[in-house]
Amino acid sequence: MTRPRKLQRRVKADAARRELLVFVEGKVTEEEYLNFYRRRHRRIVNVEIPDFRGGPLQLVEHAIDAKRRNERDAKRGRGRAHDEVWCVFDVDEHPDLNRAMSLARDHGIKLAISSPCLELWFLLHFEDQTAYLDRAQAQSSAKRHLRSGKSLSRTALEALDERYEIARDRAQKLDTKHRGDDSRPHTSPSSGIWRLVDSISEAPPRKR
Repeated sequence: MTRPRKLQRRVKADAARRELLVFVEGKVTEEEYLNFYRRRHRRIVNVEIPDFRGGPLQLVEHAIDAKRRNERDAKRGRGRAHDEVWCVFDVDEHPDLNRAMSLARDHGIKLAISSPCLELWFLLHFEDQTAYLDRAQAQSSAKRHLRSGKSLSRTALEALDERYEIARDRAQKLDTKHRGDDSRPHTSPSSGIWRLVDSISEAPPRKR
């Protein structure tokens, strides 16, 4: 009798966890960064990061296919669909960026986009950045603060976590600035990585 009760409690706990499916562009940095928060909040959320890598359009297309399969399987009683499906990528000079964003919007895929790149998000943890900068500048500045390259050290991850609230505030202020300037969406510098991290940690929504 004891074993079934334990199993039942475990199943209920697993069912209560939110399920996130996250496609990322990079081979190392994005996954290491997100895994830090995945491990921290694993009791309330399961974050799955597939092995597939590609540009924005390829990521969104794979995300749409996965979302359809999951929903179809869930209707047939085979598991449950993910609560959210995300794509994480940089702006760079991808020719299909607008197409990718349009497809994601039409199919309910959430996006966490950084411009010019993810390192801009890291930089915001340490200093304000309101002027345009390119990928090389963002990477150089982030590396100087983190003392870490593509692979993030434990010290770098902890430093980013300690300054997370500061970076989120700066990213939100950049969004407000760009809207006021009538800039195009995802103008450099900008980053929406905080939206995904908030979702993983179930942080309460903030007024914008």
